[in-house]
Amino acid sequence: MSTVEESVDVNVPITTVYNQWTQFEDFPEFMDGVVSVTQIDDRHNHWVTEVGGQQREFDTEITEQHPDERIAWTSTSGEVDHGGVVTFHRLSDSVTRVMVQIDWAPQGVAEKVGAAVGADAHRVKADTKRFKAFIEDRQRATGAWPGDVDTPS
Repeated sequence: MSTVEESVDVNVPITTVYNQWTQFEDFPEFMDGVVSVTQIDDRHNHWVTEVGGQQREFDTEITEQHPDERIAWTSTSGEVDHGGVVTFHRLSDSVTRVMVQIDWAPQGVAEKVGAAVGADAHRVKADTKRFKAFIEDRQRATGAWPGDVDTPS
């Protein structure tokens, strides 16, 4: 498993930042390599990605979600084995820290080499910077899902 951790401080209130992150279908707007995300229901999403000319599809399940605090997920099927958590931290009324941790299993030589030289970390860092610009430019979320998802017992 490879682990990537990244954080970014966003000059937007925590609820706005969290609400935007719940809009999974908007991820292609700021995540490089994400072609589409289709939200199937409150807990499940279908992803299509393209990295290095290789397209992959996989499904994820939200395993825990608490408004203005955290969203955790894991892959459930498809060509990508990963999981992670995004946490949201109020630094002030108008500044939020977004912390991303992703654990994934690189497949094949190219992905293993990419992980070894930090290409995955570079991508996540660039994506968090694009998210920062996306939400700071808007100053409002494109939607919201304020529901709770508790960790399965």
